[in-house]
Amino acid sequence: GALLVNERIDREELCGALSPCSLSFEIVVENPLELYSGTVEIQDINDNDPAFPSSQARLEISESVAAGARFPLESAQDPDVGINSLQTYQLSANPNFALDVQTRVDGSKYAELVLEKELDREEQKELNLILTALDGGSPPRSAHVQIHIDVVDANDNAPVFNQSTYKASVRENTPSGTLVARISAYDLDDGPNGDIVYSFSSHTPAKVRELFSLDSATGELRVKGQLDYEESKLYEIYLQAKDKGAVPGVAHCKVLVEVVDVNDNAPEVTVTSVYSPVPEDAAPGTVVALLSVTDLDSHDNGQHILVQVSDVNDNAPKSSQDSYDVYVPENNIPGIPILNVSATDPDLGRNAQLSYTLLQGDHTFGHLFSINRENGTLYLLTSLDHEDQVEFSMMVQVQDGGLPPLATNVSVSVFVTDLNDNAPTVLYPHPNTTATYADVVAPGTPAGHMVTKVVAVDADAGYNAWISYTLLQATDPSLFSVGLHNGEIFTARQLREDDAPEHTLVILLKDHGEPVLSTSATVSISVAEIVKEVLTDLTDVAPASDPRRHMTFYLILAVILVSAAFFITMLSVGIFKCYKWRQSKELYNSSRSTTYRTPGPFNHIDAVRGGFTPPSFYHQVYLTTDSRQSDLLCKKPFTSSPLGSRQGTIRNGEPGLYHQIVGTASRLPAPAE
Repeated sequence: GALLVNERIDREELCGALSPCSLSFEIVVENPLELYSGTVEIQDINDNDPAFPSSQARLEISESVAAGARFPLESAQDPDVGINSLQTYQLSANPNFALDVQTRVDGSKYAELVLEKELDREEQKELNLILTALDGGSPPRSAHVQIHIDVVDANDNAPVFNQSTYKASVRENTPSGTLVARISAYDLDDGPNGDIVYSFSSHTPAKVRELFSLDSATGELRVKGQLDYEESKLYEIYLQAKDKGAVPGVAHCKVLVEVVDVNDNAPEVTVTSVYSPVPEDAAPGTVVALLSVTDLDSHDNGQHILVQVSDVNDNAPKSSQDSYDVYVPENNIPGIPILNVSATDPDLGRNAQLSYTLLQGDHTFGHLFSINRENGTLYLLTSLDHEDQVEFSMMVQVQDGGLPPLATNVSVSVFVTDLNDNAPTVLYPHPNTTATYADVVAPGTPAGHMVTKVVAVDADAGYNAWISYTLLQATDPSLFSVGLHNGEIFTARQLREDDAPEHTLVILLKDHGEPVLSTSATVSISVAEIVKEVLTDLTDVAPASDPRRHMTFYLILAVILVSAAFFITMLSVGIFKCYKWRQSKELYNSSRSTTYRTPGPFNHIDAVRGGFTPPSFYHQVYLTTDSRQSDLLCKKPFTSSPLGSRQGTIRNGEPGLYHQIVGTASRLPAPAE
């Protein structure tokens, strides 16, 4: 049972950079049948020196490079692993540079020169440094490289990468030439100093250069060799951008490339042992053979057994939104896409193939809208007008290709937003009439008097329909002013006798849209002493071809005649009232000579109502317009009176009480009999 070394073991040849390095074996023991597994770990010894790719490195550094700038150096390679691998770098003493040792993701080391003191080409044109690489062995092994630095005049602007780290992922079976990433840098300089050349950094491992290629002009990183996930899962690639100036500026970045595993390894079945022949009386459960199955792939690709589940159309399409609101400016270009209805179906194959249909419903929008059946893009076929219709509502049906198909409806509302495409329209004074009607203002009218008003509308909406009024031209600009928002025309000062009798105002009307649209209105104003003069002026300026000029004249004449008739009627009524008043006053004065008795203790009118007055007795009451001078005249039966002629009008069948009232009165005290 002793395990012996059959030949010399070289760990670097067997495992390369993998650690730990192990060899596996299996031992079968029979009678009874048993299987044992074993592993031999190959330990590393420090039997390899670090090695640089070349014995000399040359750098060109501009004197304008600021302190703190970094310059990657070529890395040394050591095939040993663990503590015996490359551990650190050392730099010879100098006044300008320091050494910064960095660690990669895989644990390897690389060095960068760090400028601590700015260079001066006038003092020193070149520097010679020695870089030493040391491993961790005991004693340590080392390697040296001479670094020659040329100090040159500065290229003011170095290239700058858009980002310091790029990330990409590729499948391990990606063919050669496939684009992995595109790095990009810019240089503010002009001419050759601004032309950028991309390349691998000097410390990029040779293995990476074999697997990837870099276009020096475009910065495209492509697959060059055959990637293998089982060999390396991640590549850290260091790239640089250098301009073409006399002293090239350099920028550095790194690209992290993740290798994605694919199922490119078939399972391997190994028959470890076969128990043959099998006795006919072997009991159930007897081991017949030992098998082992391995797969170099990872995750699901390394599981051997796959069960496929067939799909059933049990999921209806689902839209990302139940409804969409789309805002489209009016006067749009026909044929433009305005919306993409997005929906998904978790089913597979034909059950997940979606089609989009525009349902017409009660309204026909087929001449206005159409939808792409395959991708759900809604198109507007014609130009819309906000003033014609503001909103359109429709339904989009999303249906899958299953049997039977499942569908989902999505509501879409299209709102037409307003543009300032309508100028203000003047309603008064009417702009299209051939007749000129002047507004009238009397001489001496004080300031602030409203003469007339410009009335206008704008078919647009919102802010586009706000109208402002400005006095553009005027016969006398100091005489009239116009309201900015209401169009009302006021006198700016009191009218004087020396003012012109006719005034023409040009009012500018502007909306508040973008761009601003405007129109103008012309207003004529006459200054007249009497209406007759105004009518004469209006008749003179009216065109002879207007058939309505006589009708207007007759209407105005009728108004004047009616007003005169009303004035005469009121004057006649006043004269008649005055005559009646004077007549009643004379009657009152004549009645003062008649003998009166002292007024009794009761109101005579109440006595009449109470039936105390004899039938043959009558009263004649005279009331003047002044109730304080009204009096009650009582007469005895058959007594002569100045009103005898009036007493004859009493009918025989009526009582002896006769009342004649002129004017108005309330309760009057009656004298005694």
